[in-house]
Formats: sequence, structure tokens, C-alpha cells
Amino acid sequence: MILRWLVAAVHLLALGIGLGAVVARAAALGDAREQAALRRAFRADTLWGVAAALWISTGLWRLFGGLDKELAFYVNNHAFWTKLGLLVLVLLLEIVPMVTLIRWRMQDSRGDPVDTTRASVLARISLLQAVLVVAMVLAATAMARGIGI
Repeated sequence: MILRWLVAAVHLLALGIGLGAVVARAAALGDAREQAALRRAFRADTLWGVAAALWISTGLWRLFGGLDKELAFYVNNHAFWTKLGLLVLVLLLEIVPMVTLIRWRMQDSRGDPVDTTRASVLARISLLQAVLVVAMVLAATAMARGIGI
């Protein structure tokens, strides 16, 4: 019972950390011409990645670990598939920011100038991801209440 509670708590905390981080990343990228803003974007991006790792790992644990509901509950629930589809969209949208920010971090660590002309595109992607995360919360709460079966 305590393990079930702890895994669920980490799953929800990761949601809060991730949502805050992706919004902070968007805000920092909106002003990425300044070095301080670029560093804020890097920190927020790191938190977004940590949150995603926690969120996905605890979600998989809850799904397959028998901590909460049976697997059949999830796979037969339309709200679960909606939540999963939204997660896939978030992950697909993350490809461009992830690759770009890795490249920028490498350039920055070498002391090379970083071309931030695509920062506004990354900021818009981040905001879209934040909206999708909120939609995932709506799907998750529907699923938890038995909606979608």
C-alpha cells in the first residue's frame, strides 16, 4: 500500500515539475538572445527531461506493475488511449527541441556562439506541449473515474 502511494505521488509530482519546466523553457526561449535566458532554458529543459523520465517510468510501473488497477482496466479504457496518444504527441514534438537544445548546449560548453534564431519556434512547441500535458491530466482524471470504459 505504501509503495502504491509513493509511486502515485512521484507520478503526480513529476507532472507538476514537468508542466512548470516546459512553461519555464518556453518563457526562457522567448528571450534566448540573452545568455542568461539561454541558461534558464537549459535548466528548465533539464527539469523537463527529469520529469519526463520520472513520469514515464512511474506510469509504466503503475501500468504493468500491478500497483493500481489491472492491465485490462487500462487497455479497455478510451480515456487511457487518449492519454497515451497525447503522450506520444508530446514526445514527437520533443524531438526538435531536444536535438536543437543538445546542439546548443554543446556549442555553449565549447564557448562557441549559439544561433538562437529558432528559439521562438521551440518556445511555441513548448507551449503546445504544456497544453497537451493539461489535456493528459483531463484524460487521466476521466480514466480514474471510470469514464471511457
